Amino acid sequence: MDLSDVVARYDEELNTEEFADVDASANGLQVGPAEGSVERVAFAVDAAEATIEAAVEADADLLVTHHGLVWGGLDRVTGRAYERIEPLVENDLALYVSHLPLDGHQTHGNAAGVADHLGLEAREPFGSLGPVEIGQAGRASNSYTVEGLRDELDALDNDGNPTRVFDFGPEEVTDVAIVTGSGVDWLDEAVEAGADAFVTGEGKQKVYHEAKEAGINVFLAGHYATETFGVRSLAALADEWGLETTYVDHPTGL
Repeated sequence: MDLSDVVARYDEELNTEEFADVDASANGLQVGPAEGSVERVAFAVDAAEATIEAAVEADADLLVTHHGLVWGGLDRVTGRAYERIEPLVENDLALYVSHLPLDGHQTHGNAAGVADHLGLEAREPFGSLGPVEIGQAGRASNSYTVEGLRDELDALDNDGNPTRVFDFGPEEVTDVAIVTGSGVDWLDEAVEAGADAFVTGEGKQKVYHEAKEAGINVFLAGHYATETFGVRSLAALADEWGLETTYVDHPTGL
């Protein structure tokens, strides 16, 4: 398949253009030629030396990641930037990136994947960022206890690190709001939505007091652990297109 076709399909499916004015990430094709062919695609959460090397070893033509290399412009290709970009160019390995579009996609997104894992129903977009949403909210068909929800999130396997819980809300958890990765800035929106629990990846100092004062449960299940779903879903799409795929798992424990 032509590289341009793969890029166009992903851009259309993920509504990439809608996020152009709100995302610091340069979503879409970040490294690669205007023309090229793709037979093998590697998928990873992060575009880092380790994942790029693994994609090269897998003889991939394209690496698709959630976190890319270009954030708000690239002034110089030196140091760490060079060490990451050089093997891509040297091995004719293109890089496609989808950050916020992949967080918020209501079918293929990271938040949607967490919601699937938790068995949430009656879902709707959540996590407003300008004209777009980057998360998802839903209702558990059978209410969780705080401990039960923590156990479900621990199953995501954050490199062996348990889910951190601020249990300041109701013991019975039915309504859950999700913004994956570093999403605690959407805690107030979760409160306004009447959520019993807010699930994200990692926290900030302020979230403890904000959650306690608002009376809501907060679950910090790991940035990496909550953001593996999107790229896995994109891999499933590539399988449907007849491409050979491989997933590079490189957890950070964060």
